[in-house]
Amino acid sequence: MVLDLKPNSKPAFQNALAMFQTSNFTGAEAYIVSALKRYPNEPNLLRLLGASLLKQNRAEEAEAKFTHVTRLVPNFAPAYENLAEAYLAQGKIEPAINALKMATRHDPQSTSLNMKLAELLSITGRAMESDQVFQSTLENHPDRAALAEAMKKAQTGDFKGAEQIYRGLLKTNPENVDALRLMGVLCVRRDNYNDAEALFRRAVELAPDYWTAWINYGTALNEQQKFNEADTALKQALKLKPSNVHTLERLGTNSMNDGRLEDAIDWLEKALEIDAKHFPSLLCLGHALKTIGRQDEAIAAYRRCAGAKPDFGEVYWSLANLKTFRFEEGEVEAMKQHLDEVTQKPASKDSEISFCFALGKACEDRKDYKQAYAYYERGNSEKRLNVNYDPIELEIQVDRLIDVFTQEYFAARQGQGCAEASPIFIVGLPRSGSTLLEQILASHSEVEGTAELHYLLRLATQTGLNRADGIKYPHYMLELAPHHLSGLGQEYLELTLPHRTGKPYFTDKLPNNFTGIGFLQAILPNAKIIDARRHPLDSCLGTFKQLFARGQPFSYDFYDLAHYYGQYDRLMKHWDKVLPGKILRVNYEQVVGDLETQAKRLIAHCGLAWEDQILRFHETKRAVKTASSEQVRQPIYKGSVHLWRHYEEDLSELIDFLEPVLMGLPEADRPCSLQG
Repeated sequence: MVLDLKPNSKPAFQNALAMFQTSNFTGAEAYIVSALKRYPNEPNLLRLLGASLLKQNRAEEAEAKFTHVTRLVPNFAPAYENLAEAYLAQGKIEPAINALKMATRHDPQSTSLNMKLAELLSITGRAMESDQVFQSTLENHPDRAALAEAMKKAQTGDFKGAEQIYRGLLKTNPENVDALRLMGVLCVRRDNYNDAEALFRRAVELAPDYWTAWINYGTALNEQQKFNEADTALKQALKLKPSNVHTLERLGTNSMNDGRLEDAIDWLEKALEIDAKHFPSLLCLGHALKTIGRQDEAIAAYRRCAGAKPDFGEVYWSLANLKTFRFEEGEVEAMKQHLDEVTQKPASKDSEISFCFALGKACEDRKDYKQAYAYYERGNSEKRLNVNYDPIELEIQVDRLIDVFTQEYFAARQGQGCAEASPIFIVGLPRSGSTLLEQILASHSEVEGTAELHYLLRLATQTGLNRADGIKYPHYMLELAPHHLSGLGQEYLELTLPHRTGKPYFTDKLPNNFTGIGFLQAILPNAKIIDARRHPLDSCLGTFKQLFARGQPFSYDFYDLAHYYGQYDRLMKHWDKVLPGKILRVNYEQVVGDLETQAKRLIAHCGLAWEDQILRFHETKRAVKTASSEQVRQPIYKGSVHLWRHYEEDLSELIDFLEPVLMGLPEADRPCSLQG
């Protein structure tokens, strides 16, 4: 768009534009500088001069020219758009957002401007604000008003209503790429990544230049641990926008989740070369450095992230989640101030929750347990409002598992399944010492310590998912032939190959796998299983104090926690009954009290020869992705044994819910209210 030109300046502008369009940017610059002596402050010439400078990677000079134009013509939206481009070229994200907001204010009907603003808000972590801009863009087009209505429903939690609208739009026009993508986003919000993947894939097939859909596609693949495919999708997004920091950050995140930590650091450093204050890249860099044990560098990256975005609660929780880190007094006061600020902003709920958990940890480190609990309780209460969890559904699931996986079931399938004995499964509740057991095992020369792999339960629930008769897991297991069982065992092993380097044995440390033990025994009967146990109150309190990146929706409410623990205990007793001797139970308190005895039990159960370096597990160099990563790089310590006693007064509700379990403990291990 060009402003009205004065007749005598029109030839000069057209000549300069011709040079610009043939990529003669230096020639255009020289010509315009000369023309401005005759036509000073001519906004079209100034704007074209800024564009020529920007093409020569002289963004700071271009910024000055575009700023000049906005002062000459304050309501000229294209000049603000150009100014945003100059800011972005210098990594000035916030000024770019403000410039685009000015552009949309002066041209609210522009779809391209609104989409640019929505995209920029999205990649800086402001998803709700981005959705609002995108939604208003759709509302300006009557033929797309239905998409806006669906987004409104999704934002208020009416996923069913949103889905009905998307399906209606796709029935009318199966090639509506926006409906496909937004339906995929809805599936992601429901943790239905398989369907999301299919929707995003179709969107990019129809619109190969749809950058946002490629990013969504890569993210959905990453969530399913399809890292190679995610890498391909994200590199396609990078082709569309070669210097986009969000794409580089996504590639870094995918590489980190795939265990390619040096690649992750490389991608993230490239992103930070473009924008040194890109806080999502700084956060992910901190995660990657933490995972490989470079703690000081991780802390430095996290602190840079906090400096770039001081109200970003997640980075403070990431520091707290190092477990061995201690906040300085100034950082604690800053967190309190930021918590007060973000509490006033509905769009900052995630930061509010993160600050609460981080402050809880900071107070606990100062032995101010009363205040620590107050912060933990507040954070959990807010988080519970944002997760979907139905304890009755878990109970029904456990009933079904007990109904199918009986002694008779296993007796009838003796000798079936894949005979491979390489997997070692560590199950239990979160924060029960499973990472410590994994680190002990991974210190053996023949054992590969992998990660919390999601393949077992995914295989169990997705196999037979689309059967015409509607029979689902676990009941379809009653019909599988021997070759099906061995095939599933082999498929699991193949899925884990990218996480292994060739050692004879490997660990799979996903705590939730306790629900899949029956499936595991059917497909891999020679796999070893270890149940990591801890005092029920320490286990539940540790889970209550943990803000999980994803999953574990039962952990934010005492009733849900106690009910989950009860179902876990019930199911583990069932496995002990139908698979006697199969599962080794290892208590955290006993490991801390007598490491050598418990380590030898563990090694013997796995059929391995003893090696003395196992007792020096903290010296083992490996990537550890869980919250306990720094703790297991230290010798055994007893500081977290019976930590629940410091919180006993505040745990009365949890104690009441857990009473049937707690009464089975020795009297000395029970809370005061259950003694005598």
